Parts: sequence; structure tokens; C-alpha cells
Amino acid sequence: MSFQSDSAEEAAVIRNSPELLTVISGVIAFLWAVFHLLTAHTVLLNAVTIRAVHLAFAIFLVYINIPMRKGVDHLPQRRHTLFPGLLTGILAAFCALYIFLDYEGIASRAGTPLLRDIAIGITLVILLLEATRRAIGPALPLIASIFIAYVFTGPYLPDFLAFKGASLSRFVSQMTMDTEGIYGVPLHVSATVVFLFVLFGTMLDRAGGGAFFTRLALSGLGKYRGGAAKAAVFGSALSGMVSGSSIANVVTTGTFTIPLMKQLGYPAKKAAAIEVASSINGQLAPPVMGAAAFIIAEYVNVPYIDVAKAAAIPAFASYAALLWITHVEACKLGLQGLSKEDTPVFRQVMREGAHFLIPLGMLLYELIVLQHSAELSVFRAIIVLMFIIVGQPVVRAHVQGTSKTAALKEGIRNLLSSMSAGGTNMTAVAMATASAGIIVGCVSLGLGQQVTAFVEILSGGNIFLLLIITALASLMLGMGLPTTANYIIMASLTAPILVELASGMTIHGYEIAVPLMAAHLYCFYFGILADDTPPVGLASYAAAAIAKTSPIATGIQGFLYDIRTAILPLTFIFNHDIILWGINSVWESLFIFAMTVLGCMSFASLTQNWFLNKNNLFESLLLSAATVLLLFPALLTGFFLSYDQRWWGYAAGIVCLMLTASLQLLRTRLSSVPVHTAG
Repeated sequence: MSFQSDSAEEAAVIRNSPELLTVISGVIAFLWAVFHLLTAHTVLLNAVTIRAVHLAFAIFLVYINIPMRKGVDHLPQRRHTLFPGLLTGILAAFCALYIFLDYEGIASRAGTPLLRDIAIGITLVILLLEATRRAIGPALPLIASIFIAYVFTGPYLPDFLAFKGASLSRFVSQMTMDTEGIYGVPLHVSATVVFLFVLFGTMLDRAGGGAFFTRLALSGLGKYRGGAAKAAVFGSALSGMVSGSSIANVVTTGTFTIPLMKQLGYPAKKAAAIEVASSINGQLAPPVMGAAAFIIAEYVNVPYIDVAKAAAIPAFASYAALLWITHVEACKLGLQGLSKEDTPVFRQVMREGAHFLIPLGMLLYELIVLQHSAELSVFRAIIVLMFIIVGQPVVRAHVQGTSKTAALKEGIRNLLSSMSAGGTNMTAVAMATASAGIIVGCVSLGLGQQVTAFVEILSGGNIFLLLIITALASLMLGMGLPTTANYIIMASLTAPILVELASGMTIHGYEIAVPLMAAHLYCFYFGILADDTPPVGLASYAAAAIAKTSPIATGIQGFLYDIRTAILPLTFIFNHDIILWGINSVWESLFIFAMTVLGCMSFASLTQNWFLNKNNLFESLLLSAATVLLLFPALLTGFFLSYDQRWWGYAAGIVCLMLTASLQLLRTRLSSVPVHTAG
């Protein structure tokens, strides 16, 4: 009897476990979203409290949603993960909240933790690293563990690696009882601005905004040569502007565009690679960009709008070059546009979805015109979006003559579920920023000076070698790290060295002084490019699954497309005009944008070996010259003229492009002339 009763009880728990987990997870994620909406505008809390509560929500959700081992899907296995997950999540949340629960006590004994403080601090570090492993994989916890090991083993290492180290008390104080470790700047940005933008992007997508942007792009570009690919680029740019996530962008827009590209005749790997390259660049596109962009604003100590301004020309020039690449690929393959039947009608698309532009317009108006903070701007945009989500079914019911009460209930359900989804989508970012805070904390313990000295010795004090080392390290780290964590690590270690080494350097009389903004954007850009770098490239795997092709082949092809983006950070380190450093004239900004677009197109044509036709050697040399002159005109004018007369360099670059076009058009015309033979 006892056995049968236990079996029945177990069966009931097994049946209810998935549902119970889903309900708990959904409610907690919704409450997390409500908490951040309140702290953004209504409730005033100190920064440490907000960070602690943010981390507690995130770490609890990870432990109840993600099992220790992947693939625990069978019901008997679920039975054994339910209560351990809940208990571990509660313990982890308590450890995260400890700095808030005993705030006054911790502040009074700063630097001299009690045994209780040490025990809870160590538990938090261990549970945080495990939660990060579950959420984003083992790479970041492994790197953080290496830094932690370095802190304690530093005094016993060989001289060239030796480091004075730190005691256990100092380590715990730094990591879990202060704002220099786990509760540092990365987690602060995650808890204030990033959460709201992720929530905004998720809610907009759940409401139908992602599909609208894709259909809008198809209606405008679908009929042109390779139109589906051009629409993928434009649609991903629009979606990426509000989502800031390359993988989410691939899954959202790629579901529509990749099959269309294959239908037009693009090979599967190229269709997937175009979507990957488009989606990755979404993290560069203002006004939202990726989560790391908000951390840049904190590190550089400027308003977020300044980061968006600096990133605007590189981002949109890179997208313009990708549009050109899709055209080149279509020319190579002899493809045409979508048929009239397959192309959405612009007026109909706008009639059905123009309301999705209202919250986006609100966000831009708040950021650019009113120049409010990013946090306040996105909060107000979310409020507008809430009314749209709730009102959308009601308007539809009014038009169709159905029950408005049922429609209102549907709208409220959609709002609650989209807010819950926003919280769930945020867990990985929160884990990444908190664990990256461990690395930043280790660096601030004194390890940073050792690593900086090592990197400086490795580069031999040469800024060009340092740029290459930083780029390669970012790409390698990015194979296993999300962009945000990758950026935090590289910016902490290399951005200050870039600024320091460039100080006083001259090239042909042109003084090089790398702004801190350029150094941080450099690390950011190469961290983003890692999303499609083989053999990992998570965005490539997502696109390859949709296209049903090899993720490695997709990653390689996507990386070849993204080389056009890689040249931009290598350029704006020296040519600060591209990031509009010190430039406030609208007309001058537009001119520099146009020249940068032409420079990127020249480089794309060079790497794709096609401009208006297949390039020969001389035309490739002309395109190389055009690329250099349009992206860094002072490199030439510095030989003969002053930097202020760099416009001559731009003119020479345009001449090189025009000459290339003329030669290819002439060659094409001559090859089409019929040959008459005697007799």
C-alpha cells in the first residue's frame, strides 16, 4: 500500500512538474519585468539594491529553467530536477540578495568580512559560475575560474607571470561585498538600461513587429535583383535596431528570408550567411545596438546618445556594403527579384503594421530630440507599446464585429506573456554581465597591471601589432562568449593600452591620438564578429538549421561577408571622422557617411572579386587604392598636403572607382561586339 501510494504521488508530481515549473518561471519573469519598470520611473532604490535584486531574479530563473545536464526532457528525469532546482535557485537568490539584506553591516565592516560573509560570498561565486555555464556554456565560467586561480597562485608563478595575489578575505570583499566585482558596472548596466531594451525588443517582436519589419523590407526591395537577400539585410537592420541580439534576429527574420533566398536561387550556405551577416550587424545599429553599447557609455563616461552617434556611420555603411554584396552575389548567380505575386504590397503592409513604428518613433524622439536618458526613453516607449499590445486585438475585433471584451482579455494576456518572455530572454545577459564582473574584479585587484604589461611586451609597444592581437583575441574569445562578456574582458585589458600606445604617434606628420571611444568600439566590433566565426559562431548554427546546411560552411561564408565590417574598426582607430569625433555639422557628417559607404563598397567588391563585372588584376589594384583613399584619405594627403586638405584624398578615391567602372563597362561592351570573319 505504501509503495502504491508513493508511486501515485510520484506520478502526480511527474505529471505536474513541467506545468509547475512553467507557471513559477512565468510569474517570476513577469515580476522581474514589473520590478525594473517600477525602478525605471516610479520607485527610488539605491544602485546596489537594484543590482542585487536583478541578479537574484536572473539566477533563480536559470536554476528552475535549465537543468544541470542538457537533454533532461523525460518525465522521470524532470521529477528529479524540480525540487533540487527550486532549492538551489532559492539558495542562489538568497546569496545574491545578501549584500542588500545586510547592507549596513557589510558597509560597517568593509574589507574585514566575517566568516559568514566569506561562506555566503564563496557560495555565490560558485553558484553564479554554474548558472552561467547552464545559461551560456562553459567558456565564460572557465575564463573566470582561470582569473580567480591566477589571483591566488600569482605569488608562486615564474617571474614573468608572477603577481602579488590576494587573500581570501580581500577576494570575497572585492567580489561580493563591493561594487568592483559581481555587482560592478556591467551588472549595473544590465539591471538598468539593458533589461528595459531587451524587454522592449521582446514585446515588440511578440506583438508582431519582427514579422512587420521583414514584410516591409520585402515590399520595398523584393522585386529587385536578389530582392529577398536585400530584404533580409534591411529587415534584419530594422529588427536589430530594437532587439540588439544577433541570434534572436536570425531566428526572427531568417525564418522568412532564408527560404525566400533559396527559392530565388541563392545556395543554402550563402542564404544562411547573408542572414547571419545581416543579423550580427544589428548589434551595431543605433538606436539600441547590443547590450555592450550601454556598458561603453558607462566606461567612457558619456551619454548613450554619444555612443550611438559614434557607431552610426560604421553601422549603416556596413549595412550598405552588405546590400552591395547581395547585389554582387545575385549578379554572379544571374538571379532576379521576387515575382509580383510573392512580393508583399507596401500599402497593405503599412496598413496592417504601421502602428509598430509608433513606439520606435517614440524611442527615437526621446533619445534624439528630447535627449532624455536611455533608461527613461525606452521606459516611455514601452508604455506606448503596452497600449498597442492591449489595443491591437480590440481594434481587430471592432473591425471584424466580434466581442471586444474577449479581445481585451486576449490583449491583456498577450501583454503579460510578452513581459514574461522579456524577463526570460534577459537571463543569459544577466549571467554574462555578472560573471564578467568577476573578471573585472580580478583585474582591479592588481591583476590588470600584470596582464597589461604582458600584452604590451607581447606587442613590443607597436600599436599595429596590438590591434592585431586584440582583434584575434576578441575573435577567439567570442567563439565561446556572448558579445557583452567578450567586450568587457577585452576592453578592460586592451582599450587603455591602445589609447596609451597611440599617444604621440605620428604617421606622415599626422598625429595619432586614439580616443577612448574608438578603442572601446574597436573591442566591441571584433567581439560582435565572433558570432559567425567558425568553428563555434552561434548565429551561424541558428541560420544553418533554418537553411538545412552546414554551420561550418555558413560560418566561413558569413565571415567572408563580414570582412567588410572588420576593416571599419581598423580604420576608425586612425580616422576619427568615421565615428564623428569632434564633428557636429550635419552636412559634413553626411559627406563622411557617403565616402565611408563608397569605401566599404570598394572593399566588398575587392574581396568578392566583382564590381560591375569580374575584376582583373589592375581593377583590383584600383579598388584597393579607392578603399584606402575613401576610408583614410589622410594617409595619402599627409605626404603632400595638410590633414585639413584630406578632401583631395576623397576625390582621388572617387576617381579610382569611376575609372574601375569605366574599364569594366568598356570591357563588357567590347566583349559583346560580334566578331566578323572573312568568307
